[in-house]
Amino acid sequence: MYKNVLQSIDNIAIWPVISFAIFFIFFIVLLWWVFSADRKFIDKMKSLPMDNTDPNEIALQNENE
Repeated sequence: MYKNVLQSIDNIAIWPVISFAIFFIFFIVLLWWVFSADRKFIDKMKSLPMDNTDPNEIALQNENE
């Protein structure tokens, strides 16, 4: 039944191409962000789970930067 419904849609073959293009563009942008991210930001986020400081202190430090 679903096969017949999908076959009746005009230009159904373009949707897989559009989906692939969206995925590919997202993947390329994500790779670009990973390789161009600031090292200080990465180190800060990496150490955040082990940090025992008060969240209010972190907010004040971020405002001062």
